[in-house]
Amino acid sequence: MENILEVHNVTKKYSEKVALNGVSLNIAKGSIFGLLGPNGAGKTSLIRIINQITYPDSGQVLLDGEKLSPHHVRHIGYMPEERGLYKTMKVGEQAMYLAQLKGLSKAEAKKQLQYWFDKLEISDWWNKKIQELSKGMAQKIQFVVTVLHQPKLLIFDEPFSGFDPVNANIIKDEILELKQKGSTIIFSTHRMESVEELCDEIALIHKSNKLLDGKLLDVKRAYRSNTYQVGIKTSQPDLLQASLRDFDYKQTSFKSLDNEVQLNVSLGNFSTNELMQRLVQHGEITHFVEHIPSVNDIFIQTVSEK
Repeated sequence: MENILEVHNVTKKYSEKVALNGVSLNIAKGSIFGLLGPNGAGKTSLIRIINQITYPDSGQVLLDGEKLSPHHVRHIGYMPEERGLYKTMKVGEQAMYLAQLKGLSKAEAKKQLQYWFDKLEISDWWNKKIQELSKGMAQKIQFVVTVLHQPKLLIFDEPFSGFDPVNANIIKDEILELKQKGSTIIFSTHRMESVEELCDEIALIHKSNKLLDGKLLDVKRAYRSNTYQVGIKTSQPDLLQASLRDFDYKQTSFKSLDNEVQLNVSLGNFSTNELMQRLVQHGEITHFVEHIPSVNDIFIQTVSEK
């Protein structure tokens, strides 16, 4: 698949502190790419370089096959974690101003704003000042001014911060719709459940270095531990456990009403068929599911190992 953004061996230092150490990434067109990492990992430094707020000390960034240049700014929409709206300006006046900074004519800016304000049911906010809005309401305005010029690349840094669950879900649906219409999205967040729901690919940066990247499903498969979650109804749980003594297992619960034992079992050098054969000798298997690690599991494991 063709890449819209390529980051080649980018290094950035602030005095003696290394913020990015030879980081390389490829972001495919039409994808949602999760940029993950603990606080201070280097994510914001990379995002600032892509937005040409700062520049790398070495390496380069390509947008749509071209070396990143000032004219590319209009092709990028950036919603920073620290929002940048002017609190004393009226919503409509400010949105029109920011839209025209992105290269839209006054007529086109008004058309796009009317579309988004109607869609998000916020038309009656037009003459309010930002300081009159709640944090979540201001977030919606920030979202609109980020996307209204229909950029090739959208960068959302903690886009759900400040939203209640209902509005977070609305913005999530809008992000998915933008992807369906052809936008490419870089998504930086600490909410791992959002990464699971939205992202096609991820990269994890820690202490200025990229630790892993790839398609989300491939990354999760790579961290499989060959562990299965098992449920079995048995009248003799002690005999069951004795038969599993050469497996690495942990009992997670026991439902006395149904005589159901629930276990996590690591196969080690055994096959799933061998485990099943052991289990069926002791009762009725109610479930048998491979444990696939979550993004949160992978995040914690990878960062802890470094």
